Amino acid sequence: MQTDVNQTNYLPDQLSIGKLARLAGVGVETIRYYQRRELLPVPQVASGFRTYPVALAGRIRFIKRAQELGFTLNEITTLLQLEDSGNRVAIRQVAADRLAQVEGKLQDLHKMQKMLSQLIHECESGVQSTPCPIIDALADKTRIIQ
Repeated sequence: MQTDVNQTNYLPDQLSIGKLARLAGVGVETIRYYQRRELLPVPQVASGFRTYPVALAGRIRFIKRAQELGFTLNEITTLLQLEDSGNRVAIRQVAADRLAQVEGKLQDLHKMQKMLSQLIHECESGVQSTPCPIIDALADKTRIIQ
């Protein structure tokens, strides 16, 4: 039996939920969760079971990548709605808001890094018989962290 070369890379137009999950690199429960959150459509039952278009795998990968960048599922829903409407200005604004949040977190992390470095230095150079500056600083509500 001769196999057509194109058949080796054949991907059907419709997939079971398990096959869609494997193609997208997620679990079946993730797909169901996204459906409950209305990020993905719930297909009609055909021939006794639901089938999903292959194109949903790309949408699922988009959702996962957006989550990796810190977007919430609500923000992702907004991005998908804006993409459907072609509103790139609003999409950029959502991304700019996310960037501002990331930059704020980076500033907070730099403050924490500075404080921890300072406390470790104080602990190393302090006298052993005095209280540990790390424990004291963390227990002292009045100490200002800079």
